[in-house]
Amino acid sequence: MRTLVLWDIDLTLVDAHGLGRGWYRTALLAAAGLEMVHTPSFAGRTERAITAELLTAHGLEPTEELVTKLHAELIAIAGAEHALLARRGRALPGAAEALAALAARGDVVQSLVTGNLVEIARYKLAAFGLDTHLDWEIGGYGSVSEHRPALVAEAVRLASAKHGLTPSSVVVIGDTPHDVDAALHHGHVAIGVATGRSSARELREAGAHVVLDDLSDTSAVVAAVLR
Repeated sequence: MRTLVLWDIDLTLVDAHGLGRGWYRTALLAAAGLEMVHTPSFAGRTERAITAELLTAHGLEPTEELVTKLHAELIAIAGAEHALLARRGRALPGAAEALAALAARGDVVQSLVTGNLVEIARYKLAAFGLDTHLDWEIGGYGSVSEHRPALVAEAVRLASAKHGLTPSSVVVIGDTPHDVDAALHHGHVAIGVATGRSSARELREAGAHVVLDDLSDTSAVVAAVLR
């Protein structure tokens, strides 16, 4: 392994078309018996951060027990509505080709740094056939921490332990300044993809080493990763 590539999911690889907000609404009602009247910010944030904000805004203390209960409801709901992803959501242009091109190389390992719980991450990517080129055992997922840089550190730790060496290059690819910051926090390469709510300019200003309009140019994606 020479390069470890860590992908974000939402609005980087797929567009789940806002299903997550509905899942949280249903999960809050099931876990705490409350209607959702405050919608937390989702973009670039981890499941732990979103959950803590949601519970606090509804007058509840985000205890480990309650967070775990709400996350279990989220996983159950996402599983039950898995078929909706393929119908309402979509893989973003070039995502499948970029994953496949990097997987074809012998010097790249791909995984995830995503705010999603691992179970929900699997549902989202499997719905569009994007789950096969990723090492799921070494990802940084939203259950790890409220702070996204901790997810990057966890992914690198797991990758180093599994593969027996520290990658010489770590590349984080995402659509928000949170993704960029998480990479820069550890001195890693940040690639911004302007397919979400953050513009190319905002991603550059956040410090991204490379900014792509989307993933449709596979050669440009590979070149950015291996720069």
